[in-house]
Amino acid sequence: MAKSKLSDKEQVTEHIAKLDPAIRETVEALRQIILGTDKEVGEQIKWNNPSFYYTGEMKPFDPKEYKRDIAVMNLYKGRIMIVFPSGAKVNDKSGLLQGDYKDGRRTSVFADLADVRAKEKDLKNVIKAWLRLVEK
Repeated sequence: MAKSKLSDKEQVTEHIAKLDPAIRETVEALRQIILGTDKEVGEQIKWNNPSFYYTGEMKPFDPKEYKRDIAVMNLYKGRIMIVFPSGAKVNDKSGLLQGDYKDGRRTSVFADLADVRAKEKDLKNVIKAWLRLVEK
């Protein structure tokens, strides 16, 4: 009997379960914050990490523009970074979004669970601002 394919949510859960215990709880907290920000935020594994995207209706666009992608975790060597592929378009005055990349992405690094809790409001505000900019 063929093994049934895991759903996107199950794939993300499995991925997080395999992470280093030192960062697992922090990554899961970020996941819950991001998913809890809006009902139209979905999750999947993309670029070998948990990724969050807009699930609603959108105007047609070139897939290379990544207009549906809100945020992708970058969990390299125990560092917890979230990359916002089009974060430059969000007017973030909190300082959560870092970097000035020519391709329009911005990043945020989270040291630990306390850091996540300290930045939770700013993270939700950035995601809400991003969602308001979606071309529907």
